Amino acid sequence: MSGAGFLEFDGLEKSYSGMQVLKGVSLSLRGDEVVGLVGDNGAGKSTLINILSGKHRADAGRIRVEGREVAIRSPADARRLGIETIYQYNSTVPTMTVARNLFIGREILRWQIGGLGPMDHPRMAEAATEALAEVGLHLRSPDAIVGELSGGQRQGVAIARAMHFRSRMLILDEPTNHLSVKETNKVIDFVKGLKAQGKCGIFISHNLHHVLECCDRIIGMARGEVVMDQPAARTSIDDIQNIL
Repeated sequence: MSGAGFLEFDGLEKSYSGMQVLKGVSLSLRGDEVVGLVGDNGAGKSTLINILSGKHRADAGRIRVEGREVAIRSPADARRLGIETIYQYNSTVPTMTVARNLFIGREILRWQIGGLGPMDHPRMAEAATEALAEVGLHLRSPDAIVGELSGGQRQGVAIARAMHFRSRMLILDEPTNHLSVKETNKVIDFVKGLKAQGKCGIFISHNLHHVLECCDRIIGMARGEVVMDQPAARTSIDDIQNIL
């Protein structure tokens, strides 16, 4: 994917119960960069991500994907546009196997009538193993229950799912929270690898060390507005803290 703009939004606004939480937010994200989104609680980060992921709708503003204006009314709309969101806690179903989690809602069927039919478990297991290997995650079995995996492995399963279905952009919401140092490094390596695979990403974290380590650009938000937009290579933790 080239460095041209993949996702653009202009003048996004959102209010809840009369309180304005987004105030005309405008940004452009290239198709080959990972952007770090930082800001205190209440800055508007979660609201912005909820709009881009289809959980909520903006009150005003426009969203364009590759120059075409789009409407994101649901998570399914976002996925069709190539936007996948990986949340800290609920990106996987802990009681299902790894293979089922990779194909949830997009199961491979042995045959189908009207979109319904029996699942092809062997094909899903084989494809799941390949998808996990592509992101450097090697588990004992695609039939392992996700709830038995470590936090870092669960994040890896969610990232592998997004990669397998050719998502163009990944939104990662606090993906390193409550992970061990080893697991954190693995997730950061996943994020660093997005650019090499022609993906763009938004990495949301309160850990500024992690943001600066794996992001190309830093976007800072405060009080519902963008107050910072700088290359990570020319930004320090002190710079971010002083602005926010």
